[in-house]
Amino acid sequence: MFNFILSKKKRDLSIQKFGNLQKENVLLQQSLREQQTQTTADTEDLFLEMLEIGDALEALLDYLEQNPDPSPEFIQRLPQSVGAVNRKFLSVLKKRQILPIELQSIQPDFNLCRVVDREVRNDMPDQTITKIVRRGFSLGEKTLRPTEVITSKLEVGEL
Repeated sequence: MFNFILSKKKRDLSIQKFGNLQKENVLLQQSLREQQTQTTADTEDLFLEMLEIGDALEALLDYLEQNPDPSPEFIQRLPQSVGAVNRKFLSVLKKRQILPIELQSIQPDFNLCRVVDREVRNDMPDQTITKIVRRGFSLGEKTLRPTEVITSKLEVGEL
């Protein structure tokens, strides 16, 4: 067994530091609870918005299921209806700073693009983007999903 002898000054300083640590611990726990509450609220908001998008898609699918031969008017409005759902989806992403990647060149920027196929095109320079297959998205400076593209390639012997 060890006996420690502390001066009154050191004892008082230790008690003060211990008290400060306890106060800091309480503040950190309170801050953590507040952050958890905010994260839960943000997550619930996101899920509610996603459910609205799901509801719109479900309504379209239900209509198509109940009307195997939809009216020409419905078919004519279908692109606008699907476009409205897509705009809602993009607005949900934008609210959370998730934005579509806007390519600045017809040449792929490999930090933002992934080439998924190549097609023979002698009417344009090699490695020119000919088609965007799937849109990419970023969160701030981070690329969440690169834009998937098809690029041109010159026919062998046409260099």
